[in-house]
Amino acid sequence: MALNIPGLVSLSVFFMLTLAIGIWASWKSKKDQQNRNPTEMAIVGGRNINVFIGLFTATATWVGGAYINGTAEIVYLPSKGLLWVQAPVGFALSLVIGGFFFVNQMRSKNYVTVMDPLQETYGNLMGSLLFIPPLLGEVFWFAAILASLGATMRVVLNISGSLAIIVSACTVILYTLLGGLYSVAYTDVIQLVFITLSLWVCIPFALMNSATESIYYTATHQSHQDPWIGKIEKQYLGRWLDDFFYLVLGSIPWQTYFQRVLSAASPGQARLISYLSGLGCFSMAIPSVIIGAVAASTDWNQTSYGLPSPLERGESAMVLPLVLHYLCPAYISIVGLGAIAAAAMSSADSALLSAGSMFAHNIYRKILRKEATDIEVLWAMRISMLVFGAGAAGLAFYSSSVYDLWFLSGELVYALLFPQLCCALFTPSTNTYGSAAGFLVGLLLRLLAGEPALSIPPIICYPACCLVDETYSQLFPFKTFIMLLTLGTIVAVSYLATVLFQRNLLPRRWDVCNIMGGTSTLIPLQQMEKQMGSPVVALEENGA
Repeated sequence: MALNIPGLVSLSVFFMLTLAIGIWASWKSKKDQQNRNPTEMAIVGGRNINVFIGLFTATATWVGGAYINGTAEIVYLPSKGLLWVQAPVGFALSLVIGGFFFVNQMRSKNYVTVMDPLQETYGNLMGSLLFIPPLLGEVFWFAAILASLGATMRVVLNISGSLAIIVSACTVILYTLLGGLYSVAYTDVIQLVFITLSLWVCIPFALMNSATESIYYTATHQSHQDPWIGKIEKQYLGRWLDDFFYLVLGSIPWQTYFQRVLSAASPGQARLISYLSGLGCFSMAIPSVIIGAVAASTDWNQTSYGLPSPLERGESAMVLPLVLHYLCPAYISIVGLGAIAAAAMSSADSALLSAGSMFAHNIYRKILRKEATDIEVLWAMRISMLVFGAGAAGLAFYSSSVYDLWFLSGELVYALLFPQLCCALFTPSTNTYGSAAGFLVGLLLRLLAGEPALSIPPIICYPACCLVDETYSQLFPFKTFIMLLTLGTIVAVSYLATVLFQRNLLPRRWDVCNIMGGTSTLIPLQQMEKQMGSPVVALEENGA
């Protein structure tokens, strides 16, 4: 296939437009920065992002390349179908639940990152350990997005996937470095508008192509493949529920989400942004569902793509760009290609900013250099984003494994971080001992459950574990089970540790995490000294 010159030109124009908006937003942020904390401006936009911009950036964060491509792919796959498209409903419910239960707790205390309540409750050591899963998740997410974009450009434009990865990474890193959240938020607006208009413009042409049967008929009738509505077999119900709860609850404890709601001017605006972005996230899946249904209803032999089909060639992950390229006129497919690039960049910049924000604020400022100035923290954030972005771009060349690493790190966030965040916000009596025990229990149970995609066999076989294509598959909802067990462990061990030290069943000197505060035994003696007007030697209540 020859180089797609018009597509390359249009994509270059889109990249330059995005970069220009990012640079303009950077200039605007510096103009608005007067008498404000520069670090807070970069991380949460000075808590001055209006509802309109907040809604667009919150929606665009979830409606990324993986979202629109993955939705179309699952609808297209004969083994899945529409009933397995859980992300639109899952993300929408996640945003509603986050707005109802979590936003007030986070916004009212003026937290800057999702790690703040964890460090405040469990200390810097546990905070640094809990920082690892979301950091890996953000970096692998960035890498997976770049890999997906590179594969799409290679198929549609016939250019080197490596070149597309490098150009995309440089563009995103540059405008994110310059303007922080302001640049990300304002570029998200144009990217989301472009995604919406581009996909809806392409759909009529794809539906009316002579190679495509009626999607209403193929939804329930066998045609070129099984009906695209799909089905959920009884033995897979546990996995379906596990994946659904993972999407609903596991999507909450991410800095990319809280960065948006914490940037709002008030808790009320933050809740409104969360609710409305849930609705926007759901509605943005409709074009992808239709395109996936079109792909399942197409006789590919009647197109220039020919046979074998995308499924048989192992290209089902790129079914959305394939539909745009082979079922739409050239000038229309170019527009659709811009939508794919826009979706990829709208999530990539969020992941990069999130990783840099957590490192600079929670690791550099609170652990490595507690006396650091705001300007120093800002530069630490920029340097870390450069390092994380370069690392993710390097990982993007290993696309077959980076997706699997992203999924595994996301599951670790669900199993480890969600229970910790719930306890820190809603159960303040929990302590560092419970947090550490929960972390170890959750980490071990998840790793021992294995990961087929990474060829890690399970050590623990949960109920309904079966051998599929010589690979063990866990059909039991083990991810949710581990999350609940982690939650229970944090609460139980915290209570046990408090009881043991309060009742002196363990010596206070063994309280290395200082959960008892170290002052309770001195207060009565200090009060006695004040009353008697003479110095009193502070002794241990029960003697040493």
